[in-house]
Amino acid sequence: MPPQPPEIGFDAEAVLARDSRVVLDPNFLAALHGELARELDAEQTATTLLQMGFLHGLQDVTRALAATAEARAEGPVNAIANALRMPCRSREPLGTPGAIRLEGAWPDRHEAAAYLSALGRRAESVCYLSAGYTSGWLSGAFDADVIAVETSCCATGHRACQFEAREASEWTSGADPRAARSLAALPFAALRALVRDRCSRAPERALPEEVASVPGMDRDAAAVHIWGPVMVLPYAGPNETLQALDLLSRDPTASAVSVIAVDLGGAIIDEAFGALALEQLVQTAEGWGAEVIFVDPSPLSERVIADLDHPPLLVEKGLEAAVALAFQIARSQRRSV
Repeated sequence: MPPQPPEIGFDAEAVLARDSRVVLDPNFLAALHGELARELDAEQTATTLLQMGFLHGLQDVTRALAATAEARAEGPVNAIANALRMPCRSREPLGTPGAIRLEGAWPDRHEAAAYLSALGRRAESVCYLSAGYTSGWLSGAFDADVIAVETSCCATGHRACQFEAREASEWTSGADPRAARSLAALPFAALRALVRDRCSRAPERALPEEVASVPGMDRDAAAVHIWGPVMVLPYAGPNETLQALDLLSRDPTASAVSVIAVDLGGAIIDEAFGALALEQLVQTAEGWGAEVIFVDPSPLSERVIADLDHPPLLVEKGLEAAVALAFQIARSQRRSV
């Protein structure tokens, strides 16, 4: 009997499978690697991240190619080159003409850096999500089953995170254990079917079901809003916001909160007391068992937030989008319990 194809090993409807901004955020990536390391063994972690990355890459390239369909119809356009805005740098194709075989690098090294910050150096390459994303993007761009294998990783002490990509059939003829892992982990047909179905649907509502009944929020009122697992906490200055969070942590009505969206509302955070207060806010929320999203920081504060020793889970533009994302994260937290 031929081997059965692998199954999708994560919740494809969760926020992690829908919004690539989340899985490319360095703080979220560090938290994700840390959580998976606690919950799964190394093989299961690799499989989950490879599949998740592949889904995002295939999804993004499918939408990018669809956006260039009109240009392709008007004349000879290299649609793949125009749409291929991968978070990597590719070199010239290798091998015989017609064969899909490329080398490249992930110049931002964001996944390796996130892994190092969360778990420290490792003997094996760890950029599974990046490898999966690149595999998915190339598979969609070339309409073939393509696997990208990381050949050097900054998390192991190398100077660059580099990869080699080939068609799955090309990898099967070799004995590379890294390629064998990806071949065993990626259910190409199931992931393609999922992306086809998702991209064929009408545009989804921006907000999940839980937000549909949420009343409008008046930022000028500086009021705390709590809807089940999600809290919106207006930033009213470092002392005031910390005091409000301390009081709320003792309120039984807030016991179910697992995600806090701190609405900075364009506030300028100074590098001294303001930054310290934000770190204390994140630490207090984590001690409470909640994740933190910062919403709408001033452009002048973005560097301060990026340099925090205890950063938030995410930084989001737009309060409505942040609330929607908070509900999705809360939902995925419930499913992972």
